[in-house]
Amino acid sequence: MQLIISYLYIELIPHEIIKNIINNRRIKLKNNKLRILVECSLMVAIATVLGYIPLFRMPQGGTITLGNMIPLVLVSFRHGLSWGVLTGGSYGIINMLLDLKNIFYATTIWAMLGVIFLDYLLSYAIIGFACFLAKPIPKRGLGIAVGTMVTGLLRYFCIFISGILIWYPYAPEGTPVWIYSLIYNGSYMIPEIIMTTILTTLITQLLVPRELAKDT
Repeated sequence: MQLIISYLYIELIPHEIIKNIINNRRIKLKNNKLRILVECSLMVAIATVLGYIPLFRMPQGGTITLGNMIPLVLVSFRHGLSWGVLTGGSYGIINMLLDLKNIFYATTIWAMLGVIFLDYLLSYAIIGFACFLAKPIPKRGLGIAVGTMVTGLLRYFCIFISGILIWYPYAPEGTPVWIYSLIYNGSYMIPEIIMTTILTTLITQLLVPRELAKDT
């Protein structure tokens, strides 16, 4: 009987310990994912609010906001590429639904799809690449600034292409479409990119823990 008890003690208890460790890890992973999901949702909500506080509004669409890209960039630096792209894309969808009337200014179905993809989905999802672009740069602050600025420029490029392919009817007569798109979209995107880069760098350097940029 004592041998049986000893056997059970040696064989079964370690298995139970291992099983408990595995279960605890699974619970921690689930809780961590839930925490990140809640945080990303909050950042989307903040970006939406900031997007509706215009500092300057262009007559045919396009706004300098109070920094609606900042929360999306912070998600990328805090949680990495996948979460950053997912959060940026989610914000793009919400922004599209709130500005749904803008899509119907496009003249064809293909143009509408182009607006959805270039002006909303891709242009915001691409912000999630900020951490990836910052990773090769050894200095943390410089990496954050470069990653933020380059993703802002990539968003500008998406809108620039959209202006050429879709919004060309709005170009003044005699003006090349690409020049019109470059100047018109740059008039609000360049200030937005500069402001986002400065504020994001300051926030990550001064107001949040250093582990915020752990993925860089």
